[in-house]
Amino acid sequence: MGKSKEPGTVPNRPNYSRISYLYQAASYLANRSQVTDPNSATQYSETTETKVEAESKQTSRISHADQALSRRLVTDLRATSHKSQIRLSPAMKRSICKYCDTLLIEGETSSSAVENNSKGGKKPWADVLVVKCLICQGVKRFPVEAPRQKRRPIRERESNLRHEKG
Repeated sequence: MGKSKEPGTVPNRPNYSRISYLYQAASYLANRSQVTDPNSATQYSETTETKVEAESKQTSRISHADQALSRRLVTDLRATSHKSQIRLSPAMKRSICKYCDTLLIEGETSSSAVENNSKGGKKPWADVLVVKCLICQGVKRFPVEAPRQKRRPIRERESNLRHEKG
């Protein structure tokens, strides 16, 4: 016989905590790449390079390092969840590129569009959100929730009832 489970306890709590921490750290690093310190000392050379160009080069170096570390943390997060057989939440899954482990941030590392390839877009319930990773060009597709049309016999019955009343 095994241990009796107490109400309110979560199995594998350390693994859940680790996954949560890794996700928060990765999102912090991915978002931090856009923020720079305005008081940082930048070298200003009298040649063709201006202060703005020097700051943008420094920012790109910082953001590249932060992106790489963020990707490593996401890789560790996925490895932890696979090894401990913990399912990631759908929101967490959707924000991670499954091909290159990049956090998908709209406008920075991903772009999204809504497609409807059904008979020229005539079916509104067939809308699909397409998220494209700008790092590896990987594409993820998610159905967009739209009210599905009723089946044809039911629609015909309802239209006949409306015509009889009106």
